[in-house]
Amino acid sequence: MRSMMASMRAALFFFLHCLLQYAVCRDVDLPSGPLYRVAGFSLSLPCSVSGYEGPRTQDFEWYLYRDDAGGRQMGVVSTRDKGFPYAPFQTRVTNGEVRVDRDSGDKVRLVIQRLRAEDQGKYECYTPSTDNTYQGNYSSTVTVKVIPDTLQISYTRTLTSLPVPEGAEVTLTCSAGIQSEQLTHLSIMFGKRSGGDGSGGEAGGEVNTVREIISIDNMLGVVPGRSYKMRYDNGEITLEKRNGEGGLGTYVMKMRGVQPDDSGAYFCEASQWIRDPDRSWQKIAQRTLDIGNLTVQQLAESLKVTSSPKGDVTLQIGSPLILTCEVLGLPSDVSSGLLVQWMKRGSVSGEEVGAGGVEVEVARMSTGGVVSWGDDLSRSRGGSMEKVSEGRYSLKLFSARPSDSGVYRCVVSVYAGRRDPGPSTPATLTLRSEGVTVNLKTKDVLVSAVAQLPRGPLLKRGSTITLICNATVKTTGPAQAQVQWLRWPIPEPLIKRQRSPAVSPPDPPVDETPRLVAALMYDGVVKIYTNSSEVSVDRLSAVSYRLRVHTATMEDQGMYACHAEAWGQDPHGGWYNTGVRAESNAVTVYLYARAADLLLIPLVIGVSSALFVGIVIIATVTCCFMKRLARRRAQK
Repeated sequence: MRSMMASMRAALFFFLHCLLQYAVCRDVDLPSGPLYRVAGFSLSLPCSVSGYEGPRTQDFEWYLYRDDAGGRQMGVVSTRDKGFPYAPFQTRVTNGEVRVDRDSGDKVRLVIQRLRAEDQGKYECYTPSTDNTYQGNYSSTVTVKVIPDTLQISYTRTLTSLPVPEGAEVTLTCSAGIQSEQLTHLSIMFGKRSGGDGSGGEAGGEVNTVREIISIDNMLGVVPGRSYKMRYDNGEITLEKRNGEGGLGTYVMKMRGVQPDDSGAYFCEASQWIRDPDRSWQKIAQRTLDIGNLTVQQLAESLKVTSSPKGDVTLQIGSPLILTCEVLGLPSDVSSGLLVQWMKRGSVSGEEVGAGGVEVEVARMSTGGVVSWGDDLSRSRGGSMEKVSEGRYSLKLFSARPSDSGVYRCVVSVYAGRRDPGPSTPATLTLRSEGVTVNLKTKDVLVSAVAQLPRGPLLKRGSTITLICNATVKTTGPAQAQVQWLRWPIPEPLIKRQRSPAVSPPDPPVDETPRLVAALMYDGVVKIYTNSSEVSVDRLSAVSYRLRVHTATMEDQGMYACHAEAWGQDPHGGWYNTGVRAESNAVTVYLYARAADLLLIPLVIGVSSALFVGIVIIATVTCCFMKRLARRRAQK
């Protein structure tokens, strides 16, 4: 039994020893073959070693067994011996055409920059031993097949030395093809170089930047460059393949709406790809041809926006106002969208026309020809905006009003090369014309307003509040007053003093925001703005306006004032706001309590007192009775 256990232990020890030796034995790895590469182009063979002992930096030696050498070994290059290369490789190793690039201490690459037909054969990667015992795999081989170069590329020069206007369309054509017995794929890429010819490392030298615009990859998929993806998604850059002559495919790239950043030297690059036995795609040949230089002339150098008439324009109220905007310098061969806006700054209310203020939009015409108006929608019925001719636009206001005075400017946004841009598409360029100052001769207008509270009995809760506003307008020609009633809360000191309802402070309070109660418009339309009480407004005479608040509540008391605005009539019968207004004095409305309200207070106090006394009596009687009952029970 003991001998059997000893035998099993020895067998287990031997198995573990063999397994450990196998796990740490040296292994040299090369890609699976055969590998097909093209004559005249580079070869890169990676080789790595693992499971070794000794230093982390290992040496490598490369051998070639040519197909026409009968299996004879030929030294190519070594990392430890400069005299290792055989005569056919000595010169190529010396000038760096054949070399070993080290990725890490145990990973290197054999690089042959320009393959020759005689470089075909079986390559061996050998690693000299640094192990204590010789075990494992010290070399590995891979077969390399050198195939002829059949990659062809040509182009049709479409770029001239003349500058191309910003927004134009550019078409580039490139033809390429492969005639190979092996299954290879072709990819095409259009690119651009920009920057100076000087080296970026020199002081003051410009860096030559290469950008990939768009390509058809080795799987026949169209791939835009990272900097051009948005333009590709918007359809501004396209690439298509057409059947060409002589077995070559013709590739056509179109760039719509070129930009100044598109200036540069353009090239076409054709690459040949093959799939290695490890299922990875490798680029085995590549050719690049320059197509030409593109210079984009910026639109800002030629574009100009003007407006007419020039300088100042003075009109009578009711006269037509006609302004013209002209866009000059647009390239005739570029289809561009124009967004035209008329902007105005200043109004008749300012001391000086156009001085300061916020610039507002009067009207606009979109790139699709749709006209829309700004905040004053009434202008859509009293004006028009039209495209008179190519690049020429007009704004017409049939009957000018005082509020139409100000400084007008035409603002044009150009979408170069984009006739119908999207809502998020930025404009290529936006220019503003010089200002046209429009003055309107206004009549002398005087407006006054006086508010009063008619004498009568004291106002109480539930009464009808009646207020009178006497508004007068003095001017030549037809005129009307537009009256508004406003209410402020009564200041606290005034409530405590309980002044009489006829008291009229000189001015409304300025620390409280007024509440608009009602208005009688210039055309006789009444507008009520409060919902808490029943309110009515009427006109007693040509200058007298009445406000009544029926069944008033405590919320209706306050300080009331009226505002009067003067409206005039133009020769065409249209009404306009003259901008002249007046504010009346303030009258205080205080609501007193009714008699029923005053009797209610003692009634409530009396009932409450009676209830309290009754509860105290009942509680006292109940307490005495309970105490007597408790004594009787104790005596028993």
